[in-house]
Amino acid sequence: MSPTRPYTALLLAAAIIAVPARADNLAAALEAAYEQNPDIAAQRALVRQSDEEIPQALAPARPQVGAQLTADQAALDAFTDNGRTYRAGLSLSQSLYRGGRTRSATTAAENRVLAARARLRATENQIVLNTVTAYADVLRFARVVELNRSQVNVLDRELQQSRDRFEVGDLTRTDVAQSQARLANAQSNLVVAENQYAAARQAYLRVVGRLPQDLEPLPPLPILPGNAGEAVDLARENAPNLLAARFDEAAARYDVTNLQQQRLPTVDMQLSGAYSRFEGGGGGANFVRQGSFITQDALVTATVPIWQRGLVGSQVRQAQQRRSQLAALITSTDRQTEESVVNSFNQLRAARAVIEANKVAADANALAAEGVKQENQVGTRTIIEVLNAEQERLNSEVNLVTARRDEQVAAYSLLSAVGAAEAVALGVPVERYDPTANTKRVRRLLGEGGDPNVPALPVPVADRATQSLVIGPPKP
Repeated sequence: MSPTRPYTALLLAAAIIAVPARADNLAAALEAAYEQNPDIAAQRALVRQSDEEIPQALAPARPQVGAQLTADQAALDAFTDNGRTYRAGLSLSQSLYRGGRTRSATTAAENRVLAARARLRATENQIVLNTVTAYADVLRFARVVELNRSQVNVLDRELQQSRDRFEVGDLTRTDVAQSQARLANAQSNLVVAENQYAAARQAYLRVVGRLPQDLEPLPPLPILPGNAGEAVDLARENAPNLLAARFDEAAARYDVTNLQQQRLPTVDMQLSGAYSRFEGGGGGANFVRQGSFITQDALVTATVPIWQRGLVGSQVRQAQQRRSQLAALITSTDRQTEESVVNSFNQLRAARAVIEANKVAADANALAAEGVKQENQVGTRTIIEVLNAEQERLNSEVNLVTARRDEQVAAYSLLSAVGAAEAVALGVPVERYDPTANTKRVRRLLGEGGDPNVPALPVPVADRATQSLVIGPPKP
């Protein structure tokens, strides 16, 4: 499986309208989420963790150098100096043959890195979807609050008119009670809508990192697959979770090979050299001497495993079962991906149909509400009919707002399912994070120190003011 597989999704996604980064449009929200979202930062760190498996796999095949310093005081008894020996030495160890374990371990590590990169893409796709969902929800509930507040004002006027007509005997107390009940219900709905709006703003803050401010309308949707079959085919080539499952299985395959190679012979070489100096003491017949000498040693060792107590065999069988598990997970992930793609496509199609139906319903209910109100004034309609007409008008407008939100979420859910909901692919003005740069860097590192290039922890944004929600009907 090629680690440089092109992202077919780049051919799908159309650019979001390119505008300067500001806090009030979708492009700016996606840019902020891409650069500041902690889930993306955590997944990038996880990819960098996986990068370190490659030098760890290469390490056993690299030379190892050690130094040794010793000082030895010899004595015949507790009070007799019998000489001292000082020794300084260097040793070099090098594996000459490991049965192919270095190559198999390195290939397994490389596949795990590719799996981690695929999961980074999956996280980015999910964050883009979460950002669009949060953005659309803020717009949706802001409009729902506006509609419910308008409804409260309309019903408040209706109640006042009902009371005035009751005073002159044109309406009954029942009509007034019905108006009061509908007004109270509308006030209750307004409180619920305000709470939903506050929750949507907090969701936006969690994903984007700042509170929404005067959001612009959502831009036109990117280009989407023409049908469900096309979307499923694209997902099988590009869906990050599916690619990660395949890379996991490939890594497990090389793990099995690596364990099987532990049954093969190994050849190791060791070179060592030391400088020794002896200074004699006054022990024995007050014997005193001193001297120094250099020693060198070269050793080649071939080790042939004969019987390993069943340990390697058990480890091989365990690794084979793990590979079998991961192969089954590929099928499971493939089915989940297909389900997600088809469901998103159907939800998009349904949302578009609901939008068209609710456009007609909203226009018709607005006309009907106005007509019923005028007919009530001439006595051909009752108050309850007027109230019902107003409620139907509100319901159709809220349904239209909700359907438009659902269209956006379904569209980006489809893009996320096929692996095309990525900031760069969508034309968001961000500097693309390159996960390959760290892999190449650490592969060549031979030092024993830490990493001076660890990214700093994100600084919390100061815009964290808690929103307070005033519960209760609006003041006149």
